[in-house]
Amino acid sequence: MEQVVGGLYQNILNHLLEGVYVVDRDRKILYWNQKAERITGYLSEEVVGHSCQENLLVHVDGEGNNLCKGLCPLAKTMMDAQPRNALVFLHHKQGHRVAVNVRTIPFHNDAGEIVGGIELFRQVSEDAEEMERIQKLEKMAFIDELTQLPNRRFFLSTLQRKLVEWQHFHSRSALFIADIDHFKRFNDSYGHDVGDRVLQTVARTLSGNVRGGDLVCRWGGEEFSGLLVAGKSSDLLTSLERLRMLVEKSFLMLEGKKVQVSVTIGASFVRNGDDGDSWMKRADSLLYSGKQKGRNRVCVDETY
Repeated sequence: MEQVVGGLYQNILNHLLEGVYVVDRDRKILYWNQKAERITGYLSEEVVGHSCQENLLVHVDGEGNNLCKGLCPLAKTMMDAQPRNALVFLHHKQGHRVAVNVRTIPFHNDAGEIVGGIELFRQVSEDAEEMERIQKLEKMAFIDELTQLPNRRFFLSTLQRKLVEWQHFHSRSALFIADIDHFKRFNDSYGHDVGDRVLQTVARTLSGNVRGGDLVCRWGGEEFSGLLVAGKSSDLLTSLERLRMLVEKSFLMLEGKKVQVSVTIGASFVRNGDDGDSWMKRADSLLYSGKQKGRNRVCVDETY
């Protein structure tokens, strides 16, 4: 089994554009390529020799189910020899969730027996257009330095464009505001450096798990704002519930202790007669309602 990751094979695998890791039948990691290091933040020496079941990456599916404690795609492939494709959300070493498309392949010995498996994974948001867009935003001073998200200035300019699209073309959008629950506690308990890490974790989870036409920005303080392509209220609620769940499933490790974070989200569709202030105030009112109901929840208006 180890021969597959030695010599020439290792050199080839390290030059792939996908993350790759190889496991034996007991799901012990035998190899971890350089791209896997970059996507996950974990170095090869931190994972090789460890088992997937130790929950290093804590894969979850779109419903928040922990795949490492059940039958993950790779484990299923090693049982029935069928390759699989799946969308999963791994836990980055820095704490945030990363959406990845995975492909799993069984590994056979000369006798045709399954002796392990190979998983290839690629970050969903990793494409040339996204990189080009970020570079342009940086040049225009539209990036928040801490979170690397578009800032309030960029959000407000996009908001005005969405209002014009609604007025002239009836292209409907939804605006959301997300607020980190009890953020002051992180600063008071752990210091502002940890508070900054919490902001970065939430920012990466939110921005990394929306569709290509959607926008997530740093509004200021512990608040984030976003504009989503709108469908029905139920569709909007589903999309935002997924974001809320992924933030809740993210965590930081501080002195061996798992520290989790959650957000409350308020969202509203654009309406006839709206300007930027009225649209924002409606979303903010729904955010306040979510806080009054106990936080860590999504409140969406039911206009549609």
